[in-house]
Amino acid sequence: MAKKPGTNPKNEFVFFDVVYEDGSQRSNRRVPAELLEGLEKDEPARGFIIEQDREIAEKSGRPPLAIKSLSRSGAKKK
Repeated sequence: MAKKPGTNPKNEFVFFDVVYEDGSQRSNRRVPAELLEGLEKDEPARGFIIEQDREIAEKSGRPPLAIKSLSRSGAKKK
């Protein structure tokens, strides 16, 4: 069944591209927008994604990968 327009809140998540130390990349990792409202800008996203990776690693039985770089999806490179 289709949803009514306006029932899905917009800007609920911010998407990030993550590059790991081994050279692999994961795109569009979701981070709640409310975490990024403070003065730290995107730094809380790193902690949130590290925690997600730790949980995924526990379930899969593999060690978590170290994050090399983190940037917002679609953001221009500096």
